[in-house]
Amino acid sequence: MMLSVKLKSIIKCPVCDYEKEETMPSDSCQVMYQCTNCGALLQPKPGDCCVFCSYGSEKCPPMQEEEGGRQ
Repeated sequence: MMLSVKLKSIIKCPVCDYEKEETMPSDSCQVMYQCTNCGALLQPKPGDCCVFCSYGSEKCPPMQEEEGGRQ
C-alpha cells in the first residue's frame, strides 16, 4: 500500500501568530525553527518529535508514515 505523505505544512508561530507554508524534511525531524516574522526560535513541545508536530498544520513525514498515513 502506497502512503500519501504530505511534505508541506503551514507552521504557526505561537508568539506572533504568523503563519508560513514550509517544506518539511522527508527523512528527519526538524527540532528548531525561527519565525520569519518575529524571529522567535521555536522548539518542539514536550512529547513531540519536531516543530511541525507541535506547530504545523501537518505532522512531519516520519510521524505520518508511523501513523500509516492517517490524518
